[in-house]
Amino acid sequence: MRRIKLVVAYEGTNYCGWQIQPTGITIEGVLNQALSELLGEEIKVTGASRTDSGVHSLGNVAIFDTNTRIPPEKICYAVNQRLPEDVVVQSSCEVAADFHPRHCYSEKTYEYRILNRKIPMPTLRKDTYFYYRNLNVEKMKEAAAYLEGTHDFKSFCSIHTTVEDTVRTILSCTVEKSTEDIVTIRVTGTGFLYNMVRIIAGTLIQVGIGEKEPEDITAILEKRDRSAAGPTAPAHGLTMIGIVYKDEKGKEKRG
Repeated sequence: MRRIKLVVAYEGTNYCGWQIQPTGITIEGVLNQALSELLGEEIKVTGASRTDSGVHSLGNVAIFDTNTRIPPEKICYAVNQRLPEDVVVQSSCEVAADFHPRHCYSEKTYEYRILNRKIPMPTLRKDTYFYYRNLNVEKMKEAAAYLEGTHDFKSFCSIHTTVEDTVRTILSCTVEKSTEDIVTIRVTGTGFLYNMVRIIAGTLIQVGIGEKEPEDITAILEKRDRSAAGPTAPAHGLTMIGIVYKDEKGKEKRG
């Protein structure tokens, strides 16, 4: 038995998120079906991040166990022939039998993209949130800095979350505006709560339009109350950029 790691990119528009649901097509579901057909055995993948309906990814990580004799690095090419065009395995390799994408130390990066102009752009509608009110990016940058570090992010997670420990570490949180009027909120952390990045984005947007001040972030964190933070920004603006796994010395693991 071998354990294979996949790096998976997808456009989440047409999917009910990563995790298999009673109804609706999911990323996990199409991967299981394609791999099972390819390898001639029942395959069930385990993903690192259970992204929500409509959320995209450039580098989610998944594993599965198999008895196949296909070289691990060739599996991505073979399975891509069976996947829909909006789901593509970027790479495949063999990993240690005890490697688990959610239990190993990792740093995950997400981006939330906002098209900040008066008129929408149709080619950006699937992966960028159109917001017509002018955003003060400098104030959003100030507010983002308050989120860095280890905090209790209960105010920044959905009321439907089932976890008891809401303390998380944000390694960096930045805001930049491009010449194409796209404001990008980029967040890297060691773990995230349900809807956390989308709530961060919604809160920073409120700062950007003057409904909140940058220093209000401290009080929002201290309240540990979902109603203190901003709205949950729409899912289609969010993309998982990738995951880096590190060892106990902080060095990136390869393979």
